[in-house]
Amino acid sequence: MPALILVALSLGLSNFAAAIGIGVSGGSARTRLKVGIIFGVFEAGMPVAGLALGRGLAGALGGAARWVSAGLLIATGAWALAQAIRADGPADAPAGSQGTGRLIVTGLALSIDNLAVGFALGAFRVSLPVAIAVIGCVSIALSLAGLELGSRIGSRAGQRGELLGGLVLIAVGAAIAAGLI
Repeated sequence: MPALILVALSLGLSNFAAAIGIGVSGGSARTRLKVGIIFGVFEAGMPVAGLALGRGLAGALGGAARWVSAGLLIATGAWALAQAIRADGPADAPAGSQGTGRLIVTGLALSIDNLAVGFALGAFRVSLPVAIAVIGCVSIALSLAGLELGSRIGSRAGQRGELLGGLVLIAVGAAIAAGLI
């Protein structure tokens, strides 16, 4: 069980970092709930998908998973930056509004590398339901902690929160590409 908790923590760190970026731009309780659920479902579901896909298919994706994940996060951050720069009036979406589609892309990008975790769980004979519960709960907790930290930073950043959030997502993507996360 301690090994599973360490795996869950290491997987959830990228969610924590991305949630800081999302939280910087503000957000309602509904946004926080969506982030926690979406990130938790993807984090817990990808190992199961890894088991279902089989070693061959996921092995082929294995080397590219980091690059796909990084590219999606950088693109999501760039999109957030473009939206923040383009926003110039009250007709635009309020700060902190995170579209469900954007959150799903971010959750997917953060969890692509978790496909390989499914193979390790099978090899170590870890109970799949227990692994799903632990990974999902840790991911949700780290995501919510990241949102809270981000909102505190964002309240100090003022109107530049959306820009800062986009930059954080780009930085997380770059860190994944560099193998730091």
